Amino acid sequence: MSDRIELRPPLKDADVATLSIGDPVTITGLLYGARDAAHKKMVDLLDAGRPLPVDLRGHIVYYVGPTPAPPGRPIGAAGPTTSLRMDAYAPRMYEYGVKATVGKGNRNQAVIDSLVRHRAVYLIAVGGLGATLSQRIKSAKVIAYPELGTEALWEFRVEDFPAIVANDTKGRDVFKEGQEVWAKKLAVA
Repeated sequence: MSDRIELRPPLKDADVATLSIGDPVTITGLLYGARDAAHKKMVDLLDAGRPLPVDLRGHIVYYVGPTPAPPGRPIGAAGPTTSLRMDAYAPRMYEYGVKATVGKGNRNQAVIDSLVRHRAVYLIAVGGLGATLSQRIKSAKVIAYPELGTEALWEFRVEDFPAIVANDTKGRDVFKEGQEVWAKKLAVA
């Protein structure tokens, strides 16, 4: 995997500024997992001027709701959740200092604008590979909101967790640009 860019959170502006859409990355170190219910609780805390259960500034949040761990494993299947579910909360999380998020699917324009404004990136993981991706998670524990079950706030320690840059700090969008490329190719054919 020498062609991949390694990300080791916490990240700084310079770490994400050089990333461009389509770049393959791997994440090694801490990765936090949360879905929409946990995001709502965290944004409510930020809006009330209160601290989050863990300092996520400079970190990467994975949109995931893992399945229970089978015997001998730290976690069950851990595939990406549709990111659109987090679009209402993502701009506030980037404003707070989250430097990257990982999910599947495209983002709305408010999220893309927020990525530019707060120098952050959005990464995509391949959907349907939850069991395979979970093999890159070496430890897992719930650190807040256990009442949410699978949607709790998780802390994962990962090694070489693969993702692709979908939206960069320049406002580029791999989905939009990819569609344009394929529309031209199909028009020529």
